[in-house]
Amino acid sequence: MPQIEETPAESAPAQEPDGKDNEQAAPQAPEAEQPAETADADKAKPKKKKKKRTARDYAISFFIKIGVTAAVLWGLLTFVIGINVCHTNTAYPSVKDGDLCVTYRLAKPETGKLIVYKHDGEVRFGRVMAIGGETVNIKNDYVSVNDYGIPDNTVYPTPTEGSAVSFPYKVPDNCVFVLNEYRSDLSDSRTFGGIPLEEIQGTVVFTMRMRGI
Repeated sequence: MPQIEETPAESAPAQEPDGKDNEQAAPQAPEAEQPAETADADKAKPKKKKKKRTARDYAISFFIKIGVTAAVLWGLLTFVIGINVCHTNTAYPSVKDGDLCVTYRLAKPETGKLIVYKHDGEVRFGRVMAIGGETVNIKNDYVSVNDYGIPDNTVYPTPTEGSAVSFPYKVPDNCVFVLNEYRSDLSDSRTFGGIPLEEIQGTVVFTMRMRGI
């Protein structure tokens, strides 16, 4: 019998390995559930009710404010600002009888400044002419300090007749020499001598005319 030759079956060509095809997708982790939003949680919480203020609370707050205000005013009027009413004409024409004067207690006394001082229990007004260590001389109604003339806007002469001190006069330390604006009135340093600094109530910074307006 004739032999039948078997033809070998054509084998399918081998496919080249493809990295992309062989790559397998990594398994994805299941997404975690999102927590509830904090805003929703806050809404769910009950809000605290504000405590209503009672009449007693308002009264306490009111009196505390009054006490603080009074303490501040007391401090200002005791240590910073002074208020005085002139009852004489010794400072005329700068300050007249009945005028209200505001003084600054912390100001340092300076030559030429109008001050308020308390001597022998009486509040007085006068102008500083010299300070401690300086020598004042009054001759022929003319005032000089350390042998130099000083600016003096008074319209009245400055007599020394009846003065309790002799001139030239050296002002003691920690004192000032004060003259009245109305120079015919000798109730100033011509009678009292140097005025101690602790007797000074302050420097006049404001004057309100209360009479003859």
